Order: sequence, then C-alpha cells, then structure tokens
Amino acid sequence: MVDGADEQVVRAEWEVSRMGTAPDYAVVILTWNSRRHVEACLTSLREAAPGRSAQLIVIDNGSEDGTPDLVRTCAPEAELIRNDANRGVAPARNQGLERVRAPVAIVLDVDTVVEPNALGRLLDYLDAEPSVGLCGPRLVLPDGGVQPSCQLFPTLRDKLARQLPRRLGESFLREVELASFDHRGTRDVDYVVGACQVIRMSALRAIGGLDDRIFYGPEDVDLCLRLQLAGWRVVFVGEALVHHECQRVTRWRLGKLAWRHLGGLLHFYRTHGYLWSREGLYRRIAAARRLGMGEGTWSSAG
Repeated sequence: MVDGADEQVVRAEWEVSRMGTAPDYAVVILTWNSRRHVEACLTSLREAAPGRSAQLIVIDNGSEDGTPDLVRTCAPEAELIRNDANRGVAPARNQGLERVRAPVAIVLDVDTVVEPNALGRLLDYLDAEPSVGLCGPRLVLPDGGVQPSCQLFPTLRDKLARQLPRRLGESFLREVELASFDHRGTRDVDYVVGACQVIRMSALRAIGGLDDRIFYGPEDVDLCLRLQLAGWRVVFVGEALVHHECQRVTRWRLGKLAWRHLGGLLHFYRTHGYLWSREGLYRRIAAARRLGMGEGTWSSAG
C-alpha cells in the first residue's frame, strides 16, 4: 500500500482519464464473486507502472458477494461496469475493452498480484517493438513455481492429455508447455495465457476484439492466434513478474461451465480449421508474416 504524499501522486496518475487526457495504458479486470482477491490485486496496480497514467476498468459479472462495493472502496477511480448475470469471459472483457481510451490495454485476472514496475516493463517492451501486438509476463504460482503461461497452440491431443493422471499427462505436455524454457528470458511464442495480456489496441481493433462466442476458454489462445494470422507477433517477457493464484474453474467436471468450456474449444477448432496438428497454423502465420505490410499489421502500429 502507498501512503501519504506518494499515494496522492499515484492516485493522480490513475485519475488522468477523468480529466479528459488520454491515459498511457488501461487495465481491464473481470470479477465474478471475487471479493477475496480484489483488494490485493487493485493495491498492487498502484506501483505496477510508475510514471505512467492509467485508466482502470472493472467489469463485474453479476457477483453476489459484495465484490462491486469493495471495488468502489479500494479503487474509487475505477470505471465499474455491473452486469446482472455472468456474461462469460470474452463478452464481458469486450465490454471493458470498448471503453479503453489508451493505446494499450492490459487484460488482467483478479486473482493476480503485480510486482512493482512489472506492467512498466511490459509497456516498455511493447513501445520498443512495433511488430508486437501482444505480450505477457512470467506468472508465479502460490507455491513459488512458474506457471506454464506461454505454450504451443493446443491440439485436441493436448487437451486429452490434460485429463490423464498428472504425472503421465505432464510427460505428454512437456513440449507443449515449453518445459525446457526457464521462463526468465524473452521469446516469441504461440500464445500467452489470459491472466495478463498486454495488448496493442490498434491491433485488437483491426481484428475485431475478442470472440464473443467463446464464453469461457480458449478466448486467450484465439486472440493470440488471430493476431498472428493478421501479421502481429506474440511475445513472452520473462523479466516482468506477476503472481497468480490460478483458479481452475473447470477440469472436466460435467457441470454447466465445463460444457460451455467444451463448446468454446469446439468453436475454436472449427473456426481455425485444425484439430490434431498445428503445422497448418504455422504455415498460415508464416504467410501472414511474409505479407507483412497488410491492413492490421505492424505497419500501422500505434
């Protein structure tokens, strides 16, 4: 927590958008019965990108535990959107992204705590690399382990392997989860998970935002793939650190949310025309990179 005069300076930076000046970046957070995470997440944002002005947008998906009231208490400067019911991840995040007035939006899960200047490092990287449409940080789990937050595009085989007993499944997924990578460097990747994605808004607008037809997963993979098919790069930046509790809402328990997750996967595979192999995707991405200067690619970055 920032105190005294420092808190006044930080709050002033966060409230720039209210005075009519475009902020440097926006943070978009989705909540759903998230009361136990809200304060830690919002507090960590105060020092996440020192010296930069920000717009904070929180979308609440029909919480019944008092989450919106706590958001108002912890971050009165936030633009709070309150939905009457759970609209799903992609539709609700699009509500927030439509209000972004900054050149960069950071989609952030509420069960994260951002290390000081972590967002600043990611923003610096995006500023320095005009061909990058999206980047993401190293995510650290509560036990200190590194979350495999940058991975290869998932095939159906990969998804089935995740349902195997843990040790057996992990042996199949080592390549997919880039297990040989120490997650401290910077590298181009297929995708970074949606717990923290730093998105160039000109790129997002060019591809039409998140796919509203995906209620819960894999909207983050779909976004990274569509950006790359439009000629943009997706990059993992390991020097930026974010702590993530990594709530797992479904693991094939056959409830309503699990079926919606399955529906999102089937829609994703149908949309992009692959299932068992990602090689065709790589050929299409390479072709998009060769075209390079087409509409929606880094030639118009801003």
